[in-house]
This record gives sequence, C-alpha cells and structure tokens, in this order.
Amino acid sequence: MRFGGIAWDVDGTLADSEPRHHRALLAASRRWGVDLAALPEAAFRGLHNADVWQTLQPRFPATLARDTWLDAIDDAYVDDAGPIHPMPGALDAMRGLSGRGIGQVCVSNSNRRIVVANLAALGVHDLVAGIVGLDDVAAGKPDPTPYRAGCALLGLPPASVVAVEDSATGVAAARAAGLFVVGFAGPGTPAPAGADLVTDDLRDVLGLFVLNGG
Repeated sequence: MRFGGIAWDVDGTLADSEPRHHRALLAASRRWGVDLAALPEAAFRGLHNADVWQTLQPRFPATLARDTWLDAIDDAYVDDAGPIHPMPGALDAMRGLSGRGIGQVCVSNSNRRIVVANLAALGVHDLVAGIVGLDDVAAGKPDPTPYRAGCALLGLPPASVVAVEDSATGVAAARAAGLFVVGFAGPGTPAPAGADLVTDDLRDVLGLFVLNGG
C-alpha cells in the first residue's frame, strides 16, 4: 500500500503537552473551589474534556455549566507560560514529510484553539494542511468521525492515510475509520495496543512514505 497522507494526534504524540493540560485542569477547577491535586497527571490521557466533565461534575457546584468549565480550562491552557516540548523525532518527521510532498493534518480531542497553540509553540503550524479539533465534530475519539474528517481535509481515502496515536481511544478511532495506525510510545509511557506499527521515535514514520510522484 502506498500512503499519501498522515493524520497526527497532537497531545502526547507530537507535543509533550499532557503536563500543561493537567495544570490547566487544576487551575480552572480551583476557580470553583475544587482541588484536584490528588489526581495523577495521566488520569485522563486520551479523553476529551467533555468526558472528563462527566467524571468530575459531582465535585462542582450544581449551577456550573459544562461549557463554562470547558472554556475556563482552555483559557488556563492558553495562558500557561510553561514550555511545550516536541516528542522524540516529531519535528524531523513533520519536516521530512513536508519535503516529500506528503499532506499532513492534525486530529485532536482538544479544541481547535489548543491545537493551534501547540502547533505554534512547536513551530510547525505552517506544515499542516488542516486541523480537526473537538469543536469541529459532533463526536470525539474513540468515535471515527474526527479521522474521517481528517481524511476529507487531505482529499484521500482512509486506507491511504497513516494515523499516529499515543492513546487507546485514538487508536480505536483511527482503526474504526480505516486508517493505518502507528502507535507511539512516548518517554515513560507504553505504546497503545491495537496499532499496526509501534515506535518510540516518530522519525520512523518516514519509512512508510516515498516521494510523491517518485
């Protein structure tokens, strides 16, 4: 199979952003007097915040609207001055694929403004042809809709697109959409089960592609 495009997960795959997401969750929740400091940093890895809300809602005032809470988390994330570091091989992989003429999109369970902030911090926003964020679709991962939307942005059938994921929910979404799935094992975290290929260095995805037209 010749692959023509790639759909990147962002948080935990391209960007080591989980610590910043965790800080944003804690900071936003403190606005309503809720202390979540006892939660492990990876408690909600791979989940979109709408599902996190379902878990945490009983801790918050009954009058608090979900969207108000979600907006507060996004605000705290964007305002965080802490750095966002690329995952191993991420920048080389994205730049290498761009040089080969391979279309790239980002498919995330974070809202678009978070994805844009991450890509800007990594300096790769100009390498991406499109973004599918949580606010762009009716259902987030593990539903296949985000990856189907990403393939549509690339103008490619799912079977010719590679998805790169670090979470079980992401792998499930990409497989259900019909993409070839690379499971990424980040520093200190295992690769998710169910991927077609596993790596701990994102430069390995370059081997799945050839020069367009070559």
